[in-house]
Amino acid sequence: MALDWDRIGTGDSEALLRPRDIYAGLASRPWPYLRHEQGEVLDKWFERRGDRDVVIKQNTGGGKTAVGLLIAQSTLNEGVGKAVYLTPDNYLVKQVREEAAKLNIATTDDPYDPAFLTAQAVLVTNYQKLLNGRSAFGVVGDGKEPIDLGIVVVDDAHAALARTEDQFRLRVPAGHEGYDRLLELFAQDLRHQSANAWSALEDKDPTALAPIPFWAWADKREEVLKILRPHREERAFEFVWPLLAEVLHLCAATATSSAIEIRPSCPPIDRIPSFVRASRRVYLTATLADDSALVTDFGADPKLVARPVTPGSAADLGERMILAPVALNPDLDDEAVRVLARQFADGDQDGDGVAETEPVNVVVLVPSDRAAANWARHAHHIWRVGDLDAGVKELQAGHVGLVVLVNKYDGVNLPADACRLLILDQIPRPLDGVERREAVALADSTVRLAREVQRIEQGMGRGVRDGEDYCAVLLLGAKLATAIHDARHLALFSPATQAQLKLSRDIAGQIKGEGLDAVRQALRACLGRVPQWRERSRRALAEVRYAEHGTVRDEAVALREAFDLAATGRAPAAAERVQKAVNDLGEGDRALRGWLREQKAAYLHLTDRAAAERALAGALDDNPFVLRPVNGGAPVQLKAAAVQSRAAAEFLAAQYRDGVSLRLVARRRRVPGRPVPRRRQPQARRAGTVRGRRVGRGGALRRRRAGLAAARAASRVRQHAAGEAVRHGPGQPVGALGGAAGRRRAEDRLHHRHHREEGHGPARRQRPLAQRSQRRSGGRGGHAAPQPGPRRQGHRGAGHARRHPGHVREAEGGRGELRGRARERPGTLGGRAGRP
Repeated sequence: MALDWDRIGTGDSEALLRPRDIYAGLASRPWPYLRHEQGEVLDKWFERRGDRDVVIKQNTGGGKTAVGLLIAQSTLNEGVGKAVYLTPDNYLVKQVREEAAKLNIATTDDPYDPAFLTAQAVLVTNYQKLLNGRSAFGVVGDGKEPIDLGIVVVDDAHAALARTEDQFRLRVPAGHEGYDRLLELFAQDLRHQSANAWSALEDKDPTALAPIPFWAWADKREEVLKILRPHREERAFEFVWPLLAEVLHLCAATATSSAIEIRPSCPPIDRIPSFVRASRRVYLTATLADDSALVTDFGADPKLVARPVTPGSAADLGERMILAPVALNPDLDDEAVRVLARQFADGDQDGDGVAETEPVNVVVLVPSDRAAANWARHAHHIWRVGDLDAGVKELQAGHVGLVVLVNKYDGVNLPADACRLLILDQIPRPLDGVERREAVALADSTVRLAREVQRIEQGMGRGVRDGEDYCAVLLLGAKLATAIHDARHLALFSPATQAQLKLSRDIAGQIKGEGLDAVRQALRACLGRVPQWRERSRRALAEVRYAEHGTVRDEAVALREAFDLAATGRAPAAAERVQKAVNDLGEGDRALRGWLREQKAAYLHLTDRAAAERALAGALDDNPFVLRPVNGGAPVQLKAAAVQSRAAAEFLAAQYRDGVSLRLVARRRRVPGRPVPRRRQPQARRAGTVRGRRVGRGGALRRRRAGLAAARAASRVRQHAAGEAVRHGPGQPVGALGGAAGRRRAEDRLHHRHHREEGHGPARRQRPLAQRSQRRSGGRGGHAAPQPGPRRQGHRGAGHARRHPGHVREAEGGRGELRGRARERPGTLGGRAGRP
């Protein structure tokens, strides 16, 4: 009778949860045991598996793929939910699935596979499958039910960042209808920013770069929406439009000769609910010295990101000798290095034309086809992304020669003899318009340097895949040479790479100023496994430890939080959050300060354009490469009434709970019958002065203004008189109602009404102005001749004229003269015909 093994040893056993135990329970293990560093990392993760975001850092070749797969399987066994393992591209999807097969872990690459949907297998796919506007996992607003995930493992997280930003970028290519209409819409705004950049766009200059001002983009968002939305189903739009449509007004738009590129300051990752709601998110990385991008791009918790999981030692990195020939001798040109590289690929390491050693595989990484053309005479093969699958297998199988890889600085594994001499030719250039603008505006900023160092370290990591591997690395170009010698750059490399660079500088110091033969000798010591080199290399790494805390920049956290606030309609709060980051930044990185202040101005513009203008003017003081304000940074005057009313409202809201409380307090403080103190008027010191100052050439101007004010006051008097006539009956002039007493009452009402209109509160009862004028002039109405001598006590001057235009007297010759009233038309208050 045959034994049914499915019924043996499975009855009461529970699924293994600890990743170490899962590996130990495999019937056939690819390795007798896990590496020590792998075991350390898995144990630490298991203790922290309740944390939603966990960053795992291991050196290149440290076995991160196996770690990620075992973590995913542990989550499935625990019953937390479905597991997804993300890689940069399909080439790496195949590699991960092959590794999973060795670990006896079930995988699939189909998001609709029942094994994945029932949490029986790990879905291995690329980033684009999850992060796109037509995601199989569901997008906010598409009507699909999002797929709930238990864990998302992001492999090569440093590479995922660039892929994620690209997925949230809308590109309107030149020649597209939308491109021409957008250029026409923003033509004037682009010309104002830079006439030269606009001319370059018109000339189709490939280097043309013109950022569209944020105020123009926000103010014309309805027109932009009408231009772009009809194309949302097109191939170039359909995978991006659903992600950006709701935050289009918060995006930065940049015009180049090839496209108009639209990208938000932070990816709206919340549009992918499956990722945002995942119970666990694990980020695997080898070269990410600056972890801030995990916060800005993935919305990870900054506090958790700052606590990475690492092995106890960083000594598991393979041996590397890293040299920059141009730093050793400025007379060594790049062509001489290309010749040297081909000689090593052919086995002629001493350069005498005879192959005396075993040939090696030489891999050259270049950022573009233009850079690859410089190697055409020397290369055996030039491969691009589509050629990598077959090409890398060929390298791993045996000797190929000198191979050039175009724009592929990550995701390529070249272990052992697949690559013995690695050459980086130039730093990878920013590809999209927004990155190109950042490269200019943040050229000397730590943020920009961190991105450059990250790409350099990614490239240098292609040649060693474990602690027993080795290769030599040559860096071509002045920028790369600066990166491995400048203190600011060096501080941004990983600890193990910093140790190897320090050792390599000791070698460079001995051969500095020498020719190419000295470089050959150093390379032969590395590739020939000279014992002294091996011993020094191992010792340099022996005491290297990973940093206990990750680097999460405060301004990166602020940008993420500010964007989330603005995306939910809280632009003022977003601007305040950015300003707090500016304050915390201090005066150290002025370029970054200016860049942040421009972002603050962009948020302010949504609610307060004047404040945005001032913020942008301040940004120019810190960084001359930010946008230029429309009015050149001149301050915009606010309406005094609006400012005062807003300040009064804020004060009262802070003092009183509600309107009823305010009214009760006002009533309690009112004292019936108590006169309001009269504001004392300044006295003139001598004749010919106004408020103690001589009436010089400016006095005539003040008198003209006073005359105009008096005319306006007379007009108000006529309007008031007309109203009184209507109220008391037609045909009865105001002055005739009750004689002098009626006229006094009318003048008193007008006087008090004028006080209230001018904002001075209730005035003390005084004799009507006409009577006081008559007493001073000695008659009843008409004009009185000015009398010489000093002004009388209490006479009102120009200050009173400005406050009460209807009571103006001309301050000349020491006596006031009533203006306006005696010249009124008959039948009005104060005129001769108006008196009874």
